[in-house]
Amino acid sequence: MASPPDTSKTTKLDRYHSYIRRINSSKFLAASSKVLFRVILLVALVLIFFFTLNYHPLPENPHHIHTTQNLLSSAFHGGGADWEKQVRHSSTPRRPKGFSVLVTGAAGFIGTHCSFALKKRGDGVLGLDNFNSYYDPSLKRARQKQLAKHEIFIVEGDLNDAELLSKLFDIVTFSHVLHLAAQAGVRYAMENPQSYVNSNIAGFINLLEVAKAADPQPSIVWASSSSVYGLNTKNPFSESHRTDQPASLYAATKKAGEEIAHTYNHIYGLSLTGLRFFTVYGPWGRPDMAYFFFTKDILQGKTIDIYKTQGDKEVARDFTYIDDVVKGCIGALDTAKKSTGSGGKKRAPAQLRIYNLGNTSPVPVGKLVSILESLLNVKAKKHVIRMPRNGDVPFTHADVKLAFKDFGYKPTTDLTTGLRKFVRCGLYEMRFHLLLKMPS
Repeated sequence: MASPPDTSKTTKLDRYHSYIRRINSSKFLAASSKVLFRVILLVALVLIFFFTLNYHPLPENPHHIHTTQNLLSSAFHGGGADWEKQVRHSSTPRRPKGFSVLVTGAAGFIGTHCSFALKKRGDGVLGLDNFNSYYDPSLKRARQKQLAKHEIFIVEGDLNDAELLSKLFDIVTFSHVLHLAAQAGVRYAMENPQSYVNSNIAGFINLLEVAKAADPQPSIVWASSSSVYGLNTKNPFSESHRTDQPASLYAATKKAGEEIAHTYNHIYGLSLTGLRFFTVYGPWGRPDMAYFFFTKDILQGKTIDIYKTQGDKEVARDFTYIDDVVKGCIGALDTAKKSTGSGGKKRAPAQLRIYNLGNTSPVPVGKLVSILESLLNVKAKKHVIRMPRNGDVPFTHADVKLAFKDFGYKPTTDLTTGLRKFVRCGLYEMRFHLLLKMPS
């Protein structure tokens, strides 16, 4: 009987090959795990990097201002053939020797009205606005829609976005800049001081840095404020009066802006004109202004606070109607001389000016309320209290002789007439929506 074949060698060989396969499989799994770990780590690092770029921590106070700026905003807002076409079209003048004007803060109150006026006479107008949430952005969006109907394009971006600003100046040779973008409001500076530094100082410097490098350099007209007069007691306020005693951080940042303007004029030859606005009011105005929220509260039957000074005197303001201010802004643009720098270097002395734009007729706030009561046919519920120490000043009064002398500035709208126009436009044209939905 034959013996069975010897399979021990085959079995041992199979076991060896199985062992080798297990070893290779383990090595493959280990290598794959390492690669997967490295990929996950790389993805995590990239996500952390982009999150860090886009993360803006909320401050402790609840009044943090949000802007619509997003990650890679320059790439989003500053690219594409259609976008550049809109920029060029909007900024191209339609009249002989017309200006090409960059209006910062174009979706703001004064910016919107000035943009309309410039476009109407045939100038090219390009807006820039960050649509922040200092007050209801829907009002700014409504203004933006009105501007778009007149072929005025607003670039959505921030003054501190140097890449975006540089791109705009590369696309368009601006003859003028009307710089109206700013963090406004005296009282809000006590709640969110950093926003004033970011916008009124850092943002202004960033704009000047880009403008100084332009060839040719634009002439710049920019918004200062009557708040710079601070604790000045001389009346009416003249451009020759001292402005080294600001009563609020807002005023201090505007005064800093005037000194910064002097520096860039002196070193780089930029033509700079500062305008000190006095309590501007009118249709499409700012909801944080007294005339605006007084109207809302009176119509809603709410009590309004009317301030008196620590010495029991009435608080008074030199209320200036928007149409008069627009004429002043355009007069300043029309008489602005060319900048004298080139390639960031000054070639000759350049124009440096500062003007008051006011109404020259201070009105007590109590009188303002009385006029509104008459126009609205509603009796206000008044609560008279002493003015808190929040940076507000008790009295403003503009001397505008210098502006009249240099470009014919002459306000013609009294407070009753101006408020009547505001009530008509604010309540009927806007159909109560934007005026009354604002929360207290």
